[in-house]
Amino acid sequence: MKLSDFKYNYPREHIARYPAEPRDAARLMVLDRINRTVRHRHIGDLPQYFREGDVIVVNDTKVFPARLYGNKEKTGAKIEVFLLRELNPESRLWDVIVDPARKIRIGNKLYFNGGLIAEVIDNTTSRGRTIRFVFEGTNRDLYAKIDQIGQTPLPPYVKRAVEAEDRERYQTVFAEKRGAVAVPSAGLHFTPELIETLRAKGVRIMPTTLHVGLGTFRPVEVEDLTKHRMDSERFMISEETASAANEALLSPDNTVTAVGTTVVRAIESSLSASYLCKAGSGWTDKFICPPYKFRITERLLTNFHQPGSTLLMLTAAFAGYDFVMESYRLAIEEKYRLFSFGDAMLIL
Repeated sequence: MKLSDFKYNYPREHIARYPAEPRDAARLMVLDRINRTVRHRHIGDLPQYFREGDVIVVNDTKVFPARLYGNKEKTGAKIEVFLLRELNPESRLWDVIVDPARKIRIGNKLYFNGGLIAEVIDNTTSRGRTIRFVFEGTNRDLYAKIDQIGQTPLPPYVKRAVEAEDRERYQTVFAEKRGAVAVPSAGLHFTPELIETLRAKGVRIMPTTLHVGLGTFRPVEVEDLTKHRMDSERFMISEETASAANEALLSPDNTVTAVGTTVVRAIESSLSASYLCKAGSGWTDKFICPPYKFRITERLLTNFHQPGSTLLMLTAAFAGYDFVMESYRLAIEEKYRLFSFGDAMLIL
């Protein structure tokens, strides 16, 4: 398929600027792949679609305030540094994106609020750099300093100023393991009350970790999708999660539901020789688009994604291209809220 196949138009006013309140009040479009039917529900109705022994896999990554503002040495020029991922905790090395990039060269020192200093070590891409923080203290102290001065990295399509409350808004209830620069948005819909209801039915909610990087949202710039390459992202799957998923996979009565495209990429990257879920950790650059044969993912809860995005392509691979694109047209007609803070679809 081609990039142009995944383009669609939408009203800008349909982009959600805040999550639903409460979060499980968000709307839910339920797609039945077998009967090709669509129902309009709410996230609070999710328990109706699960039974005892079903497994829901969620992403427990935690977003950190990755956007830093500072000044270049000597000239004092204002710069923005977006922390992508930590390369070496001992050496304090990080992959970052800088803006404006033309002013930031190897050897430059960057000064941030609170006395934090970084030195540019290498150029990686046109805007990418490797920096080393010059910092006396433990890594825990460094993270605390970044948390203190950093800004929540809201997506660029959320056209509003960052607010103090966004540190909590742009985080799921499952967030435990620091490392993401973007929220796994399907997980935003869960509340403690919804989780309790699901568990009371005997549904197993199991964590996995994929630290979401900007590569997940990087625009596809080639018409021929076979030439697109994803950035690598770190993922981890525990023995407990793999075991629970495999029990459901081998049961004729139970299902494995992935909460979000990041979970799909993690569990589909963890295949054993017998096509079951395998515990472990590593890096994945898996790019899923039609056609793709899913091995672990049996159902998917996901948000509505941007035109031409790899997330939309993964959704189309799972539910079928025609069915998904028609559902998106219906969602726009029915005024569903779009993207990270928006509504969701459950694909059965």
